Amino acid sequence: MTVPTAFSKTLKITPKLAEKLAKLGVRTDQDILLHIPLRYEDETRLTPVADLRLGQFAQVQVRVIEHTVQFRPRRQLVVTTVDDAGETLVLRFIHFYGTQLAAFRADALIRVQGEARHGFFGMEMVHPRYQSVTEDTPLGETLTPVYPTTDGLSQSAWRKLMAKALDEVHLPEILPRNVLGDGWPTLQAAVQLLHAPPPDVNPAALTERDHLAWERIKFEELLAQQLSLTQAKLKRRSELAPQLMAQDDLLKRLIAQLPFSMTGAQTRAWAQIQTDMESGHPMHRLLQGDVGSGKTVLAALACAQCVSAGRQAAVMAPTEILAEQLYEKLKGWFTPLGISVAWLASSVKKKAKSETYAALTDNQIHIIVGTHALIQDAVHFHDLGLAVIDEQHRFGVAQRLALRQKMQESVEGQRNPQYDAPHQLMMSATPIPRTLALSYFADLDVAVLDELPPGRTPVVTKLIDQKRREEVIDKVAYQVAQGEQVYWVCPLIEESEALELQTAIDTHAALSAALPDLNIGLVHGRMSAVEKREVMASFVTGETNILVATTVIEVGVDVPNASWMVIEHAERFGLSQLHQLRGRVGRGALHSTCVLLFEKPLSATAKARLKIMYDTTDGFEIAREDLRLRGPGEFLGARQSGLPLLRFADLEKDLALLEDARDAAEWLLANNPAAAQAHLQRWLAQREHFLAA
Repeated sequence: MTVPTAFSKTLKITPKLAEKLAKLGVRTDQDILLHIPLRYEDETRLTPVADLRLGQFAQVQVRVIEHTVQFRPRRQLVVTTVDDAGETLVLRFIHFYGTQLAAFRADALIRVQGEARHGFFGMEMVHPRYQSVTEDTPLGETLTPVYPTTDGLSQSAWRKLMAKALDEVHLPEILPRNVLGDGWPTLQAAVQLLHAPPPDVNPAALTERDHLAWERIKFEELLAQQLSLTQAKLKRRSELAPQLMAQDDLLKRLIAQLPFSMTGAQTRAWAQIQTDMESGHPMHRLLQGDVGSGKTVLAALACAQCVSAGRQAAVMAPTEILAEQLYEKLKGWFTPLGISVAWLASSVKKKAKSETYAALTDNQIHIIVGTHALIQDAVHFHDLGLAVIDEQHRFGVAQRLALRQKMQESVEGQRNPQYDAPHQLMMSATPIPRTLALSYFADLDVAVLDELPPGRTPVVTKLIDQKRREEVIDKVAYQVAQGEQVYWVCPLIEESEALELQTAIDTHAALSAALPDLNIGLVHGRMSAVEKREVMASFVTGETNILVATTVIEVGVDVPNASWMVIEHAERFGLSQLHQLRGRVGRGALHSTCVLLFEKPLSATAKARLKIMYDTTDGFEIAREDLRLRGPGEFLGARQSGLPLLRFADLEKDLALLEDARDAAEWLLANNPAAAQAHLQRWLAQREHFLAA
């Protein structure tokens, strides 16, 4: 492995050490200083054994009573010690060397650092750090930093390297004073304090990241993120896309035949989308709205605008079930208007695929709907103008870039030199909290659907213990007798897809035995697309009474007569998944219920999730709570592989800093682009290429 290195000779970084540092993104002298500690350990004071708290780091000073090497249940070194107050502490080492035994001779005084836990013989520490001391050995004067690291790079090695870097490396100030907060230290002073905190610094301010030095570091990081995203947004605005101006009355005819009126939120969002498409610069808009808020209608309007302007539209969804639902809906709306809508997925037969490829290239297809199959090399558009990506967070960076590049190879597979990118409309039924919209999604224009169409009935959520499962089955039978339909969702088992499949099969068998007079279907991820289609069609027509499913029905499935949903082991699901699943019912006029079956004991997080689901059906409130409980990864999905997750800043705590960083990024790019580029180089040199998607 060749590692690019820009370390100065004074630091004496060997090629082997450089390789280890590169795994952590550390490639320059400055990177070393910006490798900020994860946390701190307090070796400035001693804790009596009686005051040790389970799972918390502490330092104790004890005298050895004895040590023994035990062989059951496995070979281990057990050291029995006692402190000045006569309290006993056992030290346990599973991996040890014979040379270590000398440190544990009887009556030896040792200082031990680690986390306490309950052991077989009382309070113990497993594999603590330790050193031999005398009664006069001074305590540490500063908190001890703990660094993010990798195999073969110990904490002591980090501390030695950091001490040398603090002596040898200087971080010049890049940012002008007018973009920095009042009273903040210089960057050099901030990193100096965080790597070697002086004795008078409040330890809580460091561990809670509330110190001014932390404020400076977090602002620097947020500014780098905002600069890169703002720059990406500005770059897109300088690119060219076709001006999609409607040439006929297709839009009016589409709206006239819709069986409902658009909501105020839909009308506002459509005005934004239409303006983008007519601008001549690539639209890069995220349409976010709660489950059932009517995003598909806006996708259809965007496709109509594109086709009316004489170009083709592509609609891509992450699963065949969702893609086919979109296809059926768009086909039903557009075919009466003389617009050709085609379908493309991996399950489509080879001959039909070849015919679709040819028709697409010959401009005989106006709108194509499909899965990842749309970005295969064999797919060539005649003139792609719009790409709609549903559930965009389920696609990776490379997949979104591939669809963008289809524009550049339009005109029968040849590169189209006239335009840089198609218009992109990305849709998500997972509402994005404001903090994420300001940070990770700052390069997107966001349109929000914040009201549901009339006629949607509120869903009642019930929390029921798994022990009452038989009662739930009886209630389901009663609902079916009233002419209604039911989803029964099987538990999410992350460790094993095969186990999850078996659970679905077992549940289907158990329900079929309990309710022999009912037609009970089964759909899961291992079925072929044709089999899934047949099962779903039977449920849509009402022939199937109960549909047992894994989470393949999470998004997009629309059956107005399905008024009940039972989710087994709801404690295993994330908030956004529970909310998406619940959104499959309440899609018609029927009174709808979602039963969350849970099994005790529940973890604190599982309790919190179920309580939120019980308390609210507001997707935006649920999204905010999800961010608080799980962090940003849940919302970023595959996007997180394309954007650096924040290492230091906390979006909930540091919202004010984030807003300051956003304003500072705009000012720097307009007034001091050299400083903006230098700042980006310092913080994001290795990662900026991800922002293209």
